[in-house]
Amino acid sequence: MQKMLTIISNVLRGSASRNGTRVVVSARTYADFTPQATFDIKKCDLHRLEEGPPQQAVLTREEGLQYYRTMQTMRRMELKADQLYKQKIIRGFCHLYDGQEACAVGIEAGINLTDHLITAYRAHGYTLTRGGTVREILAELTGRRGGIAKGKGGSMHMYTKNFYGGNGIVGAQVPLGAGVALACKYQEKNELCVCLYGDGAANQGQIFETYNMASLWKLPCIFICENNKYGMGTSVERAAASTDYYKRGDFIPGLRVDGMDVLCVREATKFAAEHCRSGKGPILMELQTYRYHGHSMSDPGISYRTREEIQEVRSKSDPISMLKDRMLNNNMASVEELKEIDVEVRKEIEDAAQFATTDPEPPLDDLCNHLFYNDPPIEVRGTNPWTKLKSVS
Repeated sequence: MQKMLTIISNVLRGSASRNGTRVVVSARTYADFTPQATFDIKKCDLHRLEEGPPQQAVLTREEGLQYYRTMQTMRRMELKADQLYKQKIIRGFCHLYDGQEACAVGIEAGINLTDHLITAYRAHGYTLTRGGTVREILAELTGRRGGIAKGKGGSMHMYTKNFYGGNGIVGAQVPLGAGVALACKYQEKNELCVCLYGDGAANQGQIFETYNMASLWKLPCIFICENNKYGMGTSVERAAASTDYYKRGDFIPGLRVDGMDVLCVREATKFAAEHCRSGKGPILMELQTYRYHGHSMSDPGISYRTREEIQEVRSKSDPISMLKDRMLNNNMASVEELKEIDVEVRKEIEDAAQFATTDPEPPLDDLCNHLFYNDPPIEVRGTNPWTKLKSVS
């Protein structure tokens, strides 16, 4: 006997009466939806490659719903962070990721959780895809004990298993990522490291040094430039003599990818991962994307670009809307089902925000903990020679 799961939002059967008018409401089952569909995606620009990723992508209904939920969670989480920052509950540096959700979700869909990832300071989205929870992320932003770094890292320094931050120094995570890739090769694991940086960091000298070492040693490293068009308040055209970031590796093969399309990012990442795992060495990807907020919360984001420019991207290229339209137009989900996901996401965000504003701050005794891994407790000098604090691994 075939088991049919009905969609909650359409569970009403038979007839109902509204204002004296008889309304017939039919129940739809999961069997009514298209289980998978194939979509045309934008061709990637290539550098030193004979062939690139496919120009078609297969999306299952389950994958589509998962991608939609994750991107909506990211979007709502960042909007809640914006609200908490303006209420002065979140303080200090805070770089939001809304608009770029397809990059994080697409990359994660193209690699394994056993692979490794390191990024710059716009790290909230990757903390979520790498296994962190909204509750832990928001609590870290508010500096609470239940935060993912125990309230001591803040916006720029979040970590999970196989995720190495969240790094505040511009471009400095790139050589670290190559080091992680070297460890993967040295330990003979079939793993790789995704090393992300922005267009603003792309002119850093240490990045080119890292390209050289990674190429010489054929490290399994995917270098990814998230080109969101602006480094702080400076457009890429004003900052770079060449904006073809995917060609910057010179001797390293490169791809330029539509970073607003989760399927395009996923297929390009799969292609890049296969390149690395086959022993061919590093590969470079440029994801053309866009951030809706300013560089950080201290940047209103409209002194160097117009509101009309931001609105045009929202209306024509929004990654969540693009996925939603694909699913609805191909009968892979219903409007009611996606609305139900939206409601669940909003509740998760509100519950997490409640925790992040009520959880206690870490006590002073926790200040020096976790300086070293698996060492016996040590004494640490405080703000003067007479104050001693204890550090526990």
